[in-house]
Amino acid sequence: LKDQFDNLDKHTQWGIDFLEKYAKFVKERIEIEQNYAKQLRNLVKKYCPKRSPKDEEPRFTSCIAFFNILNELNDYAGQREVVAEEMGHRVYGELMRYSHDLKTERKMHLQEGRKAQQYLDMCWKQMDNSKKKFERECKEAEKAQQSYERLDNDTNATKADVEKAKQQLNLRTHMADENKNEYAAQLQNFNGEQHKHYYIVIPQIYKQLQEMDERRTIKLSECYKGFADSERKVIPIISKCLEGMILAAKSVDEHRDSQLVIDCFKSGFEPPGDFPFEDYSQNIYRTISDGTISTPKQEGMRIDTKTTVGKAKGKLWLFGKKPKPQSPPLTPTSLYTSSTPNGSQYPIFSIEPVHYCMSDIKTGKPRIPSFRSLKRGSFCLQGPALEDFSHLPPEQRRKKLQQRIDELNRELQKETDQKDALIKMKDVYEKNPQMGDPSSLQPKLTETMSNMDRLRMEIHKNEAWLSEVEGKVAARSDRRHSSDINHLVTQGRESPEGSYTDDANQEVRGPPQQHAHPSEFDDEFEDDDPLPAIGHCKAIYPFDGHNEGTLAMKEGEILYIIEEDKGDGWTRARRHNGEEGYVPTSYIDVTLEKNSKGA
Repeated sequence: LKDQFDNLDKHTQWGIDFLEKYAKFVKERIEIEQNYAKQLRNLVKKYCPKRSPKDEEPRFTSCIAFFNILNELNDYAGQREVVAEEMGHRVYGELMRYSHDLKTERKMHLQEGRKAQQYLDMCWKQMDNSKKKFERECKEAEKAQQSYERLDNDTNATKADVEKAKQQLNLRTHMADENKNEYAAQLQNFNGEQHKHYYIVIPQIYKQLQEMDERRTIKLSECYKGFADSERKVIPIISKCLEGMILAAKSVDEHRDSQLVIDCFKSGFEPPGDFPFEDYSQNIYRTISDGTISTPKQEGMRIDTKTTVGKAKGKLWLFGKKPKPQSPPLTPTSLYTSSTPNGSQYPIFSIEPVHYCMSDIKTGKPRIPSFRSLKRGSFCLQGPALEDFSHLPPEQRRKKLQQRIDELNRELQKETDQKDALIKMKDVYEKNPQMGDPSSLQPKLTETMSNMDRLRMEIHKNEAWLSEVEGKVAARSDRRHSSDINHLVTQGRESPEGSYTDDANQEVRGPPQQHAHPSEFDDEFEDDDPLPAIGHCKAIYPFDGHNEGTLAMKEGEILYIIEEDKGDGWTRARRHNGEEGYVPTSYIDVTLEKNSKGA
């Protein structure tokens, strides 16, 4: 390659261009990764729930799994950003710095090669000039010699002309000898420089260019490896993200979601009862004379006397009020008996018909706007919501009251802690007056005590409402059970007709409702017996449990479930040693025992 300087120049330039081309490729890949991560984060932000602090949306396992998948996808986007950052720092930045250094080094080596070539060209020109001068002087010496020989042989030439030609010959010969020596010296010098140029200087420059090109190749190889390592470093974390998505998919529990739907929309209302049989042929029997055919008619009427009950009771008005009879209020005895036109009485076994549901709606506290809205499943409110939630169905009212009681208890606990802190601070001020005036804390302490009294009154009032709702639900359950039994007894003997009335006093047919006394209500929560286990769970992730009331757990630990998640994201659990506390529902894999709630 001693004579391939220009080709090496082109090759090294191609190497630098290829290096910059690869750097451009890495830059575009970084932009793709950054845009991909940005789009993923925007996607996660778009579909993440924007929950308000008082959001009470049911926490379905499918929704929780989707939110967990979004969190894992957000972490995945973060890893793509890490890949882009690592490529930018380790590959692209290094390539750009090395490309700049490579250009500087190449320029220096090429300049050295050009200088060596220029010096060799200069030596060649000097040698060529001395050669041409020597050739010219030799030709002049030959001409002088020929002129001298011609004059010397010419007899007519004078002696002076011969001497002058001889002197001219000697001068030209001398100058030719000097030029010969100079040409020989220049030739020797050129040969030496040429040998040095092609065997020392150029090989050294080419070797430096070769080393430079090899270093460029090595740098490309390192960048290729760094490019792959940037991706490989995040593969374990990306694998964990994907495993988290799989675990989220496995955590979907269709039975639990169905139970949440039931708890959310459970109203507590009883389904309407059976429609009674209304005998419109009773007037026909009344107008028949006492002829020969009257006896069979009377017998028929006595056989089917139960059909007269519907006529005696009147027509059922489903969507409106039935006109009240002008008779005195029914007694408990008249509630279960009815008289026919002939004066006999027959027992009527109630099966909880539709009118009792309507009577409960009309005479009790307003729950729903109309029976039609109940049929549609709509619970639209008529006007503003009431303080005791009486506008809601019984089951929903019970849940709302329980949530309010829990909130009031938390507020009461905060006020209690604040009162204790103020008392301690007051004691400190009394012992050390220089720290503050104890009397300055009295207004705040009085306000805190007033807040505590107000919260206790609210809690007592809501507990009374809650006990009322629970008592009504229990009474409805007992009444429905009794109605089912009576329906079985009366079937086959008489028509399943119940007594329909608008009197609110006849709504409950079982034993009268007994409201729990406040002291008895409080005693229900002071029971020290441990709650029974309704299932077990396995910890998917570790939980430190630093907050009060929480339970720390390790990954893979098995715990007993004693209380399900109420929609706030916490499940109450117990260790084998009896330690209890709340753990995050999303951190555990719950398995409930069959018939745990019934037990």
